[in-house]
Formats: sequence, C-alpha cells, structure tokens
Amino acid sequence: MKFASIRLIAADLKSLVGFYENVTGRTAEWLAPVFAEIVTPSGTLAFSSAETVALFKEGSAEPAANRTAILEFQVDDVETEFARLKDQVEVVHEPKMMPWGNCAAQFRDPEGTLVGLYTPVTEAARKRFEGR
Repeated sequence: MKFASIRLIAADLKSLVGFYENVTGRTAEWLAPVFAEIVTPSGTLAFSSAETVALFKEGSAEPAANRTAILEFQVDDVETEFARLKDQVEVVHEPKMMPWGNCAAQFRDPEGTLVGLYTPVTEAARKRFEGR
C-alpha cells in the first residue's frame, strides 16, 4: 500500500488552495474547477469543493469541521518560515521546543484546520528523519 494524499474539503476552494500555495511555495494543479492538488516530494495535498462530497456520499465530509488532524510540514528553519507567514495566518502557537526534539509552530488554515511547521533540532530528532 502507498500513502497517496490528504484531501481537504473546502467551502471556499480558491482561498484554501491559495493559502497552501503560499505555505508550501508550490503552485497547485487544477484538475477540474472543483479539484486541485499540490504535489510535494513526500505527498500530495488534494482539495475539493463541498459540492464534490455528493460524488462519494452526501454528508460524508463537511468543510471547516476538522478538529482532530494537524497537517504538518517539515521545514529547514521553522523560525524563518513562521516569520514569513505569521502576519498572514491565524497563529495558534509560535515556535517552541517539543519533548520529542522538534521546534514547532502551529496556525490555522482558512477553513480552521491546524497546520504545523517543524524543524528537527535534537540529534535524535534529526536521525529519525534521515533517508525519508
């Protein structure tokens, strides 16, 4: 099995896609007016409009309702990336050290999903990510 993507359902698709283009520094590919993807070296972020939910099962997903997932991006320098984004996002917490050795910051995307940026700082944390 191969992990393929995470898909976010959006009430305002263009706003959400633009937000993640800014965060990742990558341009989304629009495969349909109701669906876009941002492909990164480690996975794909997929986005679709609320109208697409009915293609699967009506009511099976809902925009702006997530309170359990955190989309995380490993970056070279969390302090630099946080400084670049902090005035454009709803900050949850500024960069701080976590017990597992990462320096991490969090904010929310336009639909309320938590987004984390982190940099492995300790030797043990850096070692966990070697070869990934």
